Amino acid sequence: MPVDGPKDAGRPKDAGGKPPPKPCPVCGKPANPATLPFCSSRCRDVDLNRWLSDKYVIPGRDTDPEDAE
Repeated sequence: MPVDGPKDAGRPKDAGGKPPPKPCPVCGKPANPATLPFCSSRCRDVDLNRWLSDKYVIPGRDTDPEDAE
């Protein structure tokens, strides 16, 4: 019976054996360890602004008028 390897078995690894960092979710540049998962504090602030201005929305179910009572 074959045994599955680690989940990141197909990913290239750096010299330290760790998978490379994921790209910045805002601009796509390599992430900076000091501001993970972003590449800079600017991208971190851009992401925060998107959350605060409701550009990102977590879907939920509609409420019934009966639930409000």
